[in-house]
Amino acid sequence: MKESSNGRWALEGWGGLLILAAILLLVPVFVHSNFHLRVMVLVWVFALAAIGLNLLMGYAGQVSLGHAGFVAIGAYSTALGPTLLGLSPVLSLLGGIALSALIALVVGRPILRLKGHYLSVATLGFGILVFMCLNNEVSLTGGPDGTPVDQLKLFGWTARGNITWYWITGGVFLVGAWLSVNLINSPTGLALRSIRDSEIASSVIGIDVARYKLIVFVISACYSAAAGGLLALFNGHVTPTISDFLVSVQLVTMVVLGGMGSMLGAVSGAALLVILPQFLTVVHEYEHAFLGLTMIVTMIFLRSGIVPTLVAAFSRDDNG
Repeated sequence: MKESSNGRWALEGWGGLLILAAILLLVPVFVHSNFHLRVMVLVWVFALAAIGLNLLMGYAGQVSLGHAGFVAIGAYSTALGPTLLGLSPVLSLLGGIALSALIALVVGRPILRLKGHYLSVATLGFGILVFMCLNNEVSLTGGPDGTPVDQLKLFGWTARGNITWYWITGGVFLVGAWLSVNLINSPTGLALRSIRDSEIASSVIGIDVARYKLIVFVISACYSAAAGGLLALFNGHVTPTISDFLVSVQLVTMVVLGGMGSMLGAVSGAALLVILPQFLTVVHEYEHAFLGLTMIVTMIFLRSGIVPTLVAAFSRDDNG
């Protein structure tokens, strides 16, 4: 294996986890304002959803434009669990993850038989269906106005303040990243990379393509649901816009910009799309234009995504 590949795989393994852990620990040392801490909470939440989607897109080669639907299922399960079933917010969050896994299992069987743009359109339809249900079931979800979410409480302790939520979301993200690394480096991860390269060749060597595609689809749905539940608890309120098509596009963009098949890339893409708009508020009227231009320039000059391109460039420099 070439040195550039060694460098990349080191970053995608325990080295990458150490980098993320160091960033998690160092950010509060330099960031103290509540606004900036809130932004960092959103970075960890969306990064969690992005690394789950990266498993599906970057390692299995399956594109989904409906993962915001799973984010919404996790969020609304967390919101409605205490009021409808009397569950604690934590159990409601775990229930939302389980429900998303079940729905992904049922929906994934027929959808994942499709390929290319047919698969993209099918997953898009799922996301739109979730949005319509949440928007129209006013008696259950509150309709367009949404519904409040109970505060997170554990043994009499209540999660309050941005710094508290920074550590909660950052900790959950790190656990998710650790699980992602273990999956990537397992036989399942090898099978997923084989499927990404060629489904026909994978079938020939005995890999159950349909089974592995369904497994990674369910896992990525669980990541999205966990992110949605954390976002609902953090904001204290949830609306159907969380399942909007643009949220799904945003998640896909995070993975592509950062670099498909790269855990650190997914995190970098999430950070870019969450943090950059905060700096563009000074040009509010042209915010979306600047954001779009940044994305275009990034994809022109960093075609493999931010992290893979930079790793390859530094590896070439090291090799002279």
